[in-house]
Amino acid sequence: MKEIYFKITGRVQGVGFRRFAVRTAKEIGELSGWVRNAEDGSVEVFVRGGEDKVEEMIALCRKGPLFGRVDNITFLPKITNYFLPPIIDGVFERI
Repeated sequence: MKEIYFKITGRVQGVGFRRFAVRTAKEIGELSGWVRNAEDGSVEVFVRGGEDKVEEMIALCRKGPLFGRVDNITFLPKITNYFLPPIIDGVFERI
């Protein structure tokens, strides 16, 4: 199992990016985690699953939804904010 936390910058809020991420995770299958809008205008994703599936999710997030524009993906250290929800196995959701 691989667990990755990353931030996506660009035109990623107000373009359906979270909906895209949830749909993409379901299409890939066997992924758990969440996606959320951050206060700085970016989108944060925390995903867990098999290495190939996580890498596929990252690759698809680099493209983003039709009306979005991804400028950069930054990989972040493990989450230390205890106000964020834990990952629930088998569930990828918007928060």
